[in-house]
Amino acid sequence: MIKNDLFLRALSNQPVERPPVWMMRQAGRYLPEFRDIRDKYDFFTRCETPELAAEITMQPIRIIKPDAAILFSDILVVPRAMGIYVELKDNLGPIIPNPIRSLEDVNKTIIPDVNQTLGYVFEAIKITKEMLNNEVPLIGFAGSPWTILCYVVEGKGSKTFDTAKGFCFSNPIAAHTLLQKITDTTILYLKGKIKAGCDVIQVFDSWGGMLSPVDYQEFSWRYINQIIEAIADDTKVIVFAKGCWFALPAMSNSKAAALGIDWTCSAENARYLTGGQITLQGNFDPSRLLSPIPKIKKMVHQMINEFGTDNYIVNLGHGILPNIPVDNAKAFIDAVKEYNP
Repeated sequence: MIKNDLFLRALSNQPVERPPVWMMRQAGRYLPEFRDIRDKYDFFTRCETPELAAEITMQPIRIIKPDAAILFSDILVVPRAMGIYVELKDNLGPIIPNPIRSLEDVNKTIIPDVNQTLGYVFEAIKITKEMLNNEVPLIGFAGSPWTILCYVVEGKGSKTFDTAKGFCFSNPIAAHTLLQKITDTTILYLKGKIKAGCDVIQVFDSWGGMLSPVDYQEFSWRYINQIIEAIADDTKVIVFAKGCWFALPAMSNSKAAALGIDWTCSAENARYLTGGQITLQGNFDPSRLLSPIPKIKKMVHQMINEFGTDNYIVNLGHGILPNIPVDNAKAFIDAVKEYNP
């Protein structure tokens, strides 16, 4: 049994003494210990070496002590497994030298044997579970099919992903074929993660907000929902779709256990749009962690008051920034633990 099960209870709509708390990208560049490893090994070496991935996952558990661990990895391990060459360099972001731009390109991608191509992730999970020693739950994750498509078609990061959107609108058959291949691979991958020991799965739709509400249903949500339907009987699923407040009503009527909220959507609106029943997660502005520590604690307590203590997981509205002082990150976690209704 997991000793600190606050996170799991919140996902099951059970009573909790206080809301659980963790941070997206909590195993990351704001930690000096992470930077020490980063300086020795390139990004995908860190991802693909189980012992390194497990150690990085454990760093925030020791240092800032959140209520859940999230496995160190990257959403782009999925397209790499599908035969799409991806580079990722610190301070540059993802680079796909040969982006997908045609149905012929799509047909060259594969739905892989995930045990062969992504077995290193499953091994990292097993090592991490041993290191966690049942202290807190372990979260596994994947990117949404739409978000993966954005990178592999655009060929790099973007503020608008116009090339990726144009590909979908001008060549919908190729786009949907690619999205389905990514979806099928992701389902196999996440089932492998659950089997290896992940207690919860989160799906990140980082670029869903690039789409209109109608296009979001066609090119993103339908594929995310396939993933939820495929694994919801095996574990709890959290969906975090940045900039997609408009999709919250549809999401809340799925088998997702919780929905992540970014900082542009108020607690009041999030509760209203989701019918007030589903567990919500969020939504502190990551940049606000640069505020003075007393201000951080005051704002965190106010955020909990607005969301309510039930059916709520405290988190950021996106990943923690690399320039956040460790003491400020710890203050965020501590503020939740110190909360008194």
